[in-house]
Amino acid sequence: MIVNCEFCWGQMNAQEIIRSIEAEHLKQDLPTIHVGDTVRIGVRIQEGGKERVQPYEGTVIAIRRGGINHAITVRRIFQGVGVERVFLLHSPRVASIKVMRRGRARRAKLYYLRERVGKATRLKQRFDRPLE
Repeated sequence: MIVNCEFCWGQMNAQEIIRSIEAEHLKQDLPTIHVGDTVRIGVRIQEGGKERVQPYEGTVIAIRRGGINHAITVRRIFQGVGVERVFLLHSPRVASIKVMRRGRARRAKLYYLRERVGKATRLKQRFDRPLE
């Protein structure tokens, strides 16, 4: 399908139009995140009429790439219960991302950490990648 539009040069197909609109909303200041890293994510929360930033710190157990749909799954233990949240990195709800610690993982997805408890969930630290 070819679409004529007044804001683009000549004719563009639908995928190019979608890509150009998505490019306007991509964040440029994201740090390099790997599976196994411990990250602190500032999440914007609205309570009543006020908005505040709440930190969420945990281990990255999965990454899904794909342009504006780039997402990470972060796991942490809260009051003895494992909690996982999926964050879209380019979402306006994500205020900030900071890598606290680099972890050494030999798999692309760390779903095996779901069955582990306590100190068994720890990952060795990596020192060859800088904290950005």
